[in-house]
Amino acid sequence: MDLNLSRFTNPKGSSCSATQNLYVANCGPAVGISFEDIKSVFSIFGEVVGIHAADDSGTRVIVCYSELIAAKAAFETLNGCRCGALGGRILHMRYSILQPPPKVNINDSLSVSLLSSELAIPGIFLVHDFITSEEEQELLAAVDSKPWNNLSKRRVQHYGYEFLYQTRNVDTKQFLGELPPFVSPIIEKISSFQGISENEGQLVDQLTVNDYPPGIGLSPHIDTHSAFDDMIFSLSLAGSCIMEFRKYSLGSCHSRKAIFLPPRSMLLLSGEGRYGWHHYIPHHKVDIVRRKMIRRYSRRVSFTFRKVRTGPCQCKFSQYCDSQKMLKVV
Repeated sequence: MDLNLSRFTNPKGSSCSATQNLYVANCGPAVGISFEDIKSVFSIFGEVVGIHAADDSGTRVIVCYSELIAAKAAFETLNGCRCGALGGRILHMRYSILQPPPKVNINDSLSVSLLSSELAIPGIFLVHDFITSEEEQELLAAVDSKPWNNLSKRRVQHYGYEFLYQTRNVDTKQFLGELPPFVSPIIEKISSFQGISENEGQLVDQLTVNDYPPGIGLSPHIDTHSAFDDMIFSLSLAGSCIMEFRKYSLGSCHSRKAIFLPPRSMLLLSGEGRYGWHHYIPHHKVDIVRRKMIRRYSRRVSFTFRKVRTGPCQCKFSQYCDSQKMLKVV
């Protein structure tokens, strides 16, 4: 890469405790700067032998050089400067001693499926690359142009009907309007799912958009039976996560399964998977998938599409069904 160093301004002096490793803040995947871009810039000063996340924030990295002289040159040129090649961000740097990564006992972690066929829970289907990268960016831009409602650990938007977190239900008398035009292509693609007939009618009329910061998950729950119909669709954007499924008996969990949800994938919960299994996103900054550590560097934005139920639920999972419990009380 041919870089004009005149784009960096106000160079500062180096520290006396120089090492071959540079801690660089305001730089990383969470602010839209890839490791490849970082390496392209820092390689101008010498051989870069590694780039590592400094922590779980996704905004700080460690750049490792093979020679001390290269690290010094980069420090003296880039520290405190606005770097045009890295989005115009001002880099804040110091010398660092590279620490070994934390040990994770991968033998204690839950086996994670990559495909819904491996998960083998009836009614749960996962489609990878449901949308393109371009469509993903358009959807993110569309919701970021709308106002967010702040919850304790995440932000949300509601369309069609507002989801009421206090009751885990919707107020069917408060119609917010039709679903926004920017999700129309997604709704059209939903009809391609296995088991959906052309005569289903309107598949969805409610949308909740969740914006999860890195590491934030979701408590175990089953979507209220009386609130929504059989099929629940969840599109994952920007970041990945593990979703865990738990089946309970007599108040205790006796079965646990998990699946990896990559960006741009669509998950369908229906049948037994929708009514009889709790789903849960662990509050992790690092997920273990097939003996590999996958850090949650960026936000994860989910689009959850549902159809508001107009009558009582009559599913086969009465132990979890609020509609059938109410009938027993009466």
